[in-house]
Amino acid sequence: MRVLVTGGTGMVGSAFKKYEKDGIIRVGSKDFDLTNYSNCCEMIEDNKPDAIIHLAAKVGGVKGNTDLVGEFFRDNILMNTNVLESARVLGVEKVMSLLSTCIYPDKCQYPLTEEQIHLGPPHESNYGYAYAKRMIHVQSMAYRQQWGCNYIVAVPNNLYGEYDNFHMEHSHVVPAMIRKMHEAKISGLDHITLWGDGLPLREFTYSHDIADCLMMLLEDYNSPDPINIGNSNEISIKYLAEKIKEKIGFSGDIIWDTSMPSGQMRKPSSSGKFKEMYPDFEFTGLDDGIGIVCDWFEESYPNVRGV
Repeated sequence: MRVLVTGGTGMVGSAFKKYEKDGIIRVGSKDFDLTNYSNCCEMIEDNKPDAIIHLAAKVGGVKGNTDLVGEFFRDNILMNTNVLESARVLGVEKVMSLLSTCIYPDKCQYPLTEEQIHLGPPHESNYGYAYAKRMIHVQSMAYRQQWGCNYIVAVPNNLYGEYDNFHMEHSHVVPAMIRKMHEAKISGLDHITLWGDGLPLREFTYSHDIADCLMMLLEDYNSPDPINIGNSNEISIKYLAEKIKEKIGFSGDIIWDTSMPSGQMRKPSSSGKFKEMYPDFEFTGLDDGIGIVCDWFEESYPNVRGV
């Protein structure tokens, strides 16, 4: 089966390199502009996939989601709409789209279960991105109902991995911390400052694990219902910072700027449906995964995205 991966040069997309021998075709933003419908059609006509794993998105952390909220909504809506519509028109058999746990309502019951996705507004810190991502599920359901399209969606939690965006202001928490601590170490600084109080809890999943999950679901899952995927062990942002500090070898102090936002306190997700399907699947532990990414970053620096 020929499988086209959009966002194929990004963090999760790069984890699909190991599957290229099995028919995976990875494309990135330098190949096609997915905010342009004609480019999406050209992408499909050139590669003739049987299925698409749609990863391409405009993403960022708290600051990026705040400063660029309109861009995050507009660009993601355009990409998602164009990919799904061009796939329908050109007869792609199956499309799997990647969502995010930030789509869940700010006020809901924990752990986050798939049936709660549309039961209230998302957290105000990333509502533009979150609503755009929710609409992939809505569009997938609508296309399935009217045209019988086998479009499915998976919902990961916080992801990290090689080939992430390490922009100092607009990246996610893991790459932002890695870069800040690495640069502080080589500059000989005695401290760094991080946003918030470090108390919020998050789940983190290594990008290669997500690639494995998506390949299995592409083969086995055909339900219109979303499915949560990812490592469901919660850790605090403060614990994450100390773990990255250890792996990078930064000896200075971490100062928490409590005048800046910390984000949602918790958003634990239930991966019960996925675990029921794949009871033997094992996720990479944080200690191992963060170590791999920190080593990769230091070997690649400064030739990494966002620097």
